Formats: sequence, structure tokens, C-alpha cells
Amino acid sequence: MKKKIITLLLGVFATIISLPSSAQDIYTTAAGVPMLQLNNGLLMPQLGLGTFLQPSDEVCEQSCLTALKAGYRHIDTAHAYDDERGVGRAVKESGIPREEIWITSKIWPTKYGEGKTLEAIDKMLARLQLDYIDLLYVHQPVGDFVGAWKDMEKAVAMGKVRTLGISNFDASDEVFRTIMENARVKPAVLQIECHPYAQRLEMREKVKPYGIQVECWFPLGGAMSDGALLKDPAILKIAESHGKSAAQIILRWHIQEGFSVIPGASNPDYIKENIDIFDFELTDEEMGRMRSLNKEKRFFNVSLEEKERTYLNRQMKD
Repeated sequence: MKKKIITLLLGVFATIISLPSSAQDIYTTAAGVPMLQLNNGLLMPQLGLGTFLQPSDEVCEQSCLTALKAGYRHIDTAHAYDDERGVGRAVKESGIPREEIWITSKIWPTKYGEGKTLEAIDKMLARLQLDYIDLLYVHQPVGDFVGAWKDMEKAVAMGKVRTLGISNFDASDEVFRTIMENARVKPAVLQIECHPYAQRLEMREKVKPYGIQVECWFPLGGAMSDGALLKDPAILKIAESHGKSAAQIILRWHIQEGFSVIPGASNPDYIKENIDIFDFELTDEEMGRMRSLNKEKRFFNVSLEEKERTYLNRQMKD
């Protein structure tokens, strides 16, 4: 009996020390970026690089390489961004073991449907030059997203995808309810616009019972904000007291609120600046001041009806 217990303990210890480096090494090697445990048990780096609006596939490749060298281990792309190939090339060129990098992508609505989505996933893997995707989203809540989800679940069973997520499913109560009622593999992450001016309190409460992690796009407001967050006097005052930029204060707020956050940038200086946020903390009083900025004011406002009219007719290149 004693021998069996010792053998069991050794087995458990061996399992712990043999965890993928995404669970252990990245915390210390990737600029101290914390890992978030998702509702499927997997660990995801809390901060990543968003590749939306990269000027070109080639620029995206260089942005990803800059990010990986700076310590990022989470890259967010999508079929609609037309830069997955650049992401894949950067991952290969970086020399970093694949299991240390968390790669996220998204299926576009014109690729939704049983049979159709599984084929689209295979083409996505080919563009990325990868054997699997760490997190795959349904990108928009229009069209046959239930059929797409069924194929995505099959991809999980086949080892082609590790985690499933929903993007922009804050569009209505109905689309959120529909995906939750039809999903056998529950969403692990919800990706939405979220920043100090739109803190999404209601949506955060809605996903909490399911253990769904909220991930924020446009965390700095995006191009449509005209830099409003970066010019906010309250944020600038906090930034001055820490010797940091307004962007770093905003991203640090996201981290301390428990969000996953994926700021986009192609400027190497901004990419490096955005990850340099783990050598300080906001005080409780400063966090309170940041929370007081909430207006639930989003900068990207497209109705569900408009998405249905435009996104279902927007074809993607393979």
C-alpha cells in the first residue's frame, strides 16, 4: 500500500513538472505575464497582441516577432484580418516552442455551417502552418453560428482546437442564450469591446455563472475613439504618479480587473510599452478612480441588424 501511495505521488509530481511551459515557464520568461485558468482547465496568458488592422500580412509578421521577442506569448488573429499567414510565419521564425505560444483565431460568418466550418478550420490551420489552434471563436453572432459551433466541437474532439470562444455575443440576449443552449462544449472566453469608458458590467455578470473569461478588444478605445482615453485627465494624473503612459495605466487596470486584454499595435515601441506593465500596481484608490470613469460608452457601434446585412455577404479569401 505504502509503495502504491509513493508511486502515485511521484506520478502526480511528474505530471506537474511536465506541464507545458505555457503553464509554468511563461510566467517567468514572458515578461511576468500572469496566466488565467479557463473553465476547461487550460491556462491562457492574460495579455496578448491583437492583430486587427495590421497594415499588411508582412507588417503583421514583424509585429508578432517584435511581440514574441518582448515576452508576449498570446497572439490574437482572425480569418477576417487577412494576416493569419504572417502570424504563422512569425511563430515559426521565432524559434519559440509551439506549446509556449497561445494562438487565437476566429471563424467568419460566411464559413458557418456543419461541414463547412470544419473545412474552414483545416484551411485556417494551413494558413497558420499549425497543427492546432489554442482558442477558436465564432467571430460574429449572425448566420448559422450554431452549425459552426457543432463543427468547432468536432474540431476539439479531433485535437485541432483546444478551446472555444464567442466573439461579440453581447449583441443581444437572444444570441447569447442560443449559443449557450446549443453548446455541448461551453464557451471558455467572451471577446468584446471593453475599456474604462465601457466596463460592460451587465455582460460581466451574465457570463459569471458559466465561468466564461472576458477578453477585451479595443482596450485603449481604438481608432474611432480619437484617443479619448489616452487624453483623459484622471488617467493622465495616475500615469504621472507612476511614471507610466496613459496606455500602460489603462492596460494595468484591465489586468487588475481580471480581464484578458489584447491591445493591437504595429509600432515596435508601442508593442514593447504595452507589455511593460508588470513592474507596478494601481492602488485600491486608483482602481476606484478608474472604475468611476465608466459611461458604458462604446466606440464601435454596429447593430445586429446591420451586421446581418453586411457580414453575411462579405466573402473571405482562403
